[in-house]
Amino acid sequence: MKRTPFLFVLVAVAAFLLSSAPLAKTAEMVDQQAKDILQNMAKTLAGAKQFRVTLHSSYDAPQADGQMVEFGAKRDIQVKRPNRLRVDKQLSDGGRRIIVFDGQQLIVHNVTENVYATAEKAGSVDDTVKYLVGKLKIPLPLARLFRTSLPAEMEQLVEEIDYVELNMLTDVPTDHLAIRTRDVDFQIWIARDKEPLPRRIVITYKNFKGDPQFRADFSNWDLSSKGVKGPFTYSVPEGTEQVPMLVRNRQQVGIPAREGGAQ
Repeated sequence: MKRTPFLFVLVAVAAFLLSSAPLAKTAEMVDQQAKDILQNMAKTLAGAKQFRVTLHSSYDAPQADGQMVEFGAKRDIQVKRPNRLRVDKQLSDGGRRIIVFDGQQLIVHNVTENVYATAEKAGSVDDTVKYLVGKLKIPLPLARLFRTSLPAEMEQLVEEIDYVELNMLTDVPTDHLAIRTRDVDFQIWIARDKEPLPRRIVITYKNFKGDPQFRADFSNWDLSSKGVKGPFTYSVPEGTEQVPMLVRNRQQVGIPAREGGAQ
């Protein structure tokens, strides 16, 4: 039997080690890493007993002539599970809204127009969020982030996911992920920290003309009981007019980017 020269064996081994097979495995490992990062974030939020966050958001509004115009809002959001929710909202034009749910009643107060509406709605924060965005069509950007079903929803919705980079320009290092679903593409920056919470998100509505975007930056995260102070009871100021709680249809809401993927 003819012996293979030792040098040839070394060359063959080196070629095998440098072949494409390990690279494909590495790509799979990176994809799995991205999935793990996203799920870790989802489980952290879904498992939190309470949290508070400031959300600065903006969305594209396509005009009749095709031009995109940006509008924005700032929201201070407080969640205390199982059944407390408060959202203090300020629009870019100065308008103010307050939403409070105390476990039994939902109050929506349009401070700017001096009107309010109420609905008897016993249940959880999850129930109330679904009611707000599903029935009332009230924009609550990124509403999925406030539901305990977030991990399961992410598992179901995500069709493709890529790890982009470790971003060092945020307040803490963040893992930058690019994700595709059937209806939207979105990017998310998740803190590489003991609390893996989102710092930024960009959603592109690829099935709508002009690919309008929704963008949001998160700040002042607080998952402690001391940080979530409410108040989760609300007394409407005297002289405020009560109006019916209207259930609006989709056509009345406007472009999807305003809701930031709220459904």
